[in-house]
Amino acid sequence: MSTAKNIYFASDFHLGSYPQSKSKERERLIISWLDHIKADASELYLVGDIFDFWFEYRTVVPKGYIRFLGKLAELVDLGIKLTIFKGNHDMWMFDYFKEELQATIIDDELLITRDNKSFYIHHGDGLGAGDYKYKILKRFFRSTICQWLFARLHPNLGIGIASRWSKHSRLANHEDEQFLGEDKEWLIGYAQEIEAKQHHDFYIFGHRHLPYDRKLSEESRVLNLGEWMNEHTYAVWNGYELLLEKWTD
Repeated sequence: MSTAKNIYFASDFHLGSYPQSKSKERERLIISWLDHIKADASELYLVGDIFDFWFEYRTVVPKGYIRFLGKLAELVDLGIKLTIFKGNHDMWMFDYFKEELQATIIDDELLITRDNKSFYIHHGDGLGAGDYKYKILKRFFRSTICQWLFARLHPNLGIGIASRWSKHSRLANHEDEQFLGEDKEWLIGYAQEIEAKQHHDFYIFGHRHLPYDRKLSEESRVLNLGEWMNEHTYAVWNGYELLLEKWTD
């Protein structure tokens, strides 16, 4: 078993996003990062949208990502605890990663305590005020009826539809994210609402594709993990402090 202490958090790899050549380059970069952290990691939290699309049929999963999945298996075999969150792009995870990687799969938020510090972790989709259209869609896509209907599609058709959708996403069109200000960033606002009810030392989100580290108060901070298309950012808890870092291979 691993005796290392560091806990790592990353999100929004969007493996498989259009164009595929960029996704392959990103996979190699992520693997180099995983190779780097395996020496001192005790836990790894992948906080959603690891894949640009994921659907598990009963006997079929999307092809590709073999090097990435193999590296995750290596880390698990070293004793590193793996937790994977469902994001808005890969919400259709079921038991594949649980069975193959002994990963814990998280549907929504997760509360953990480490070194007497409390962490609130969520991918970040559908939180806060507004975005009612997506919130309705999220409830529909997570319904068993929707999942059953999609599973009736042949994988070539179902995954083909998702691949075509990827070509028109904000990733394929290189839409940049801009910080809106603390009063307009909905994940910061959401963290403030939770903090008013129950204290947490750290709030960790993905989804926003914009890395930031902001104080909520003298005792609480909110971090967005950013993404790996351009920023290549992640967070690490070393037992004393939570740091937002950037990986350069």
